[in-house]
Amino acid sequence: MRLVSMYALMLLSLGLATISAQDAARELTPSVQQRLEALLRSKVELPTATTLSFKMGGPSELPGFNKVSVHFASALTGASGDIPLLISKDGSRLAQLSTYDIARDPRTIVPSEGRPSRGGPPDAPVIVVVFDDLECPFCARLHKELFPALASRYEKQVRVVYQNVPIEGHPWAMRAAVDTDCAGYLSPDAYWAAVDSIHEHAGEYGGAEHKLALAEQEIDAETLAEGRRFHVEEEKLKACIQKQDVTPEKASIAIGEKFGVTHTPTIFVNGAKFEGAVPMDFVFDMVDNALKAEGKVPPGRQHASEQNAAAGK
Repeated sequence: MRLVSMYALMLLSLGLATISAQDAARELTPSVQQRLEALLRSKVELPTATTLSFKMGGPSELPGFNKVSVHFASALTGASGDIPLLISKDGSRLAQLSTYDIARDPRTIVPSEGRPSRGGPPDAPVIVVVFDDLECPFCARLHKELFPALASRYEKQVRVVYQNVPIEGHPWAMRAAVDTDCAGYLSPDAYWAAVDSIHEHAGEYGGAEHKLALAEQEIDAETLAEGRRFHVEEEKLKACIQKQDVTPEKASIAIGEKFGVTHTPTIFVNGAKFEGAVPMDFVFDMVDNALKAEGKVPPGRQHASEQNAAAGK
């Protein structure tokens, strides 16, 4: 399915293709098949030894165009699929129409079930899902501001959920993700306390030489300390930390891949995606728009620039 989707996206840029009106008849002639094949092979990186076959369909949803299906198959790789295309009735254009279902509740587009949450209840009008890496400095910068600002402005109107997505190249990020999730199984409060603390001290772990073994020991100790503070069953937390089961992290990573998460932090506000440690005014704008879409009235506010001006900065 991913292979077909990739080709479909690439085909969106095909643009004009000259096909005679005679060639665009209901049944594709050898001439039009040859033209289509030449165009596709010049525009699309097909699997090795791929054969193409074509089948004409009926009228499309797009006025003035008929459907044509292109089937690709590779005897070497086993890759196969169908690419839907459109040919204009006057024979002057080749196109593709993509349709998307937007009927789903936007709060449920990005999965957040089973993850520790902060702020509003599960039925809050706005769900903010953050794909977070505990070793990422940009994540730490955003984290320091995000929840306090949202809680102060929106109170229970916004629910915040984190998906742990440790990025390759961050040596102890996976350890921190597993440890905090271990705390979260026993207490959401312990989870958030550990996340807060690890983000705050991320640059300190491992000592001056940033030794990985030492960093992991320190993160384990930090997580256990937060667990004690919230009276979790310490032996269960220790056993979970020692096991280092990465199943939840793999699940979060898979969700991120599905929704095109390639960087951290990545934030979804009722399904609307944006990346990076963006200014809080931008986050507020996104949340305000989501609230309006849910029929809610956002609280009044000053933008940061206006607040600074009022303070004489």
